[in-house]
Amino acid sequence: MNIFQKLARPFVIFVDRYYPDAFIFVIILSVITFIAALALTDATASSTLLAWGDGLPMLFKFTAQITIIMIGAHSLAHTEPVRKFLVWVGQLPNSAHQAYALVAFIAGVASLGAFSFGLIIGAIVARSVATECAKKPFKIHYPLMVASAYSGYVVWHMGYSSSSALTVATPGHFLEERVGLIPVTETILSTTNITLALIALATITIVCPLMKPKEEDAIEIDPRLIAEKHQPSEENKEEPSLIEKFENHKSLNVFLGAAIVTYIAVTYSQKGFFLTLDFVSWTFLAFGLLLASSPMHYIKLVNNAAATVGPIILQYPFYSGIMGMMATTGLMKVVTDWVVSFSTPETLGFFAFLSGGFVNMFIPSGGGQWAVQGPIMIEAALSLNVDPAIVVLGVAYGDQWSNMIQPFWTIPVLAIAGLHMRQILGYTFVIFIFTGLIYGSGMLYMGAG
Repeated sequence: MNIFQKLARPFVIFVDRYYPDAFIFVIILSVITFIAALALTDATASSTLLAWGDGLPMLFKFTAQITIIMIGAHSLAHTEPVRKFLVWVGQLPNSAHQAYALVAFIAGVASLGAFSFGLIIGAIVARSVATECAKKPFKIHYPLMVASAYSGYVVWHMGYSSSSALTVATPGHFLEERVGLIPVTETILSTTNITLALIALATITIVCPLMKPKEEDAIEIDPRLIAEKHQPSEENKEEPSLIEKFENHKSLNVFLGAAIVTYIAVTYSQKGFFLTLDFVSWTFLAFGLLLASSPMHYIKLVNNAAATVGPIILQYPFYSGIMGMMATTGLMKVVTDWVVSFSTPETLGFFAFLSGGFVNMFIPSGGGQWAVQGPIMIEAALSLNVDPAIVVLGVAYGDQWSNMIQPFWTIPVLAIAGLHMRQILGYTFVIFIFTGLIYGSGMLYMGAG
């Protein structure tokens, strides 16, 4: 057993025995936030309860966007052309180490493009690689394979969909009067950020394979996830009616998919290239329609994908309620002011990183977290004469970093992979440690500069 296996083992045991299910986790966090608001602010029980209730619907639009992304991506991955491509990808590794490294790398690169790409594509590739490797003479530990896919998510805020960086670079953003526009050349396209992203991506690609357990301890992919779903026999079927032929004609879904692609192309030609949750959603939807064999086939794919979104729909309002309590009662300001109280110009970015990681446990939304925490951190930067871009990156790094121990964003990954959160978080705890060292060191370097 190497040092990485020894490091992962206690975390695997801890998570398996003591980590609550994701839904129980949000209930516990809600109670902790409620008590903390009463203890640390002037809020009363009734005002805190109202803040919680008023916060529940705050992220309904975001929840709908994530739902469409997940359903669209899942459906696209199960169209025949994409399925064949994933089979090809799954055949590439010639060893277990190569398999884990490949999945972690693909998920990381996809996350740098858009966080939703990283989550969904990572999970789908992990399942595909595990399926193909099951036919080879070496064993794959499926939980580590899925953990490798989720580990790629630890770099998402350093890429093109970074919520905080894109917000402060957008004209009219809510902090423009205080800091003006902060171009992405000073945040996600800065030399330091790109360097740290590459180091983090290389680290997860190397560390994930090194946590591979002994072959006799490997838990292979459930055969039920590999089993082919055969279509009912065409024999003894009645001749389809005219309307059934119309419903199953490929030209209908191709027309709709082409219309969406044309809309995206025209928008980009007029406004330049950019990424939003809406455009990511339409991209998955459009290509799924284009590659499906008929409108009715696509409906079946969507129905199969729907099972992946239930936990998201259930849990996100409660995280939104936590956000409401932290923002309305002043609890967020108490937490951040405490962090700022012992910061210096050299260490503010580092403590912005730590506080960002802490707050993400309660508000697992990059955009939502920046909306609540951003104004306080920007004021701290201005008061200490620190470049605001540093705290923007600090909060962003903290947000992506603590996702490795926050179970919420494992939900879409696990829904596709067919595992439980406790089977993978022990391994991502190790990624949490290594990337924490990378990001923490990076923030101290920026502060010293």
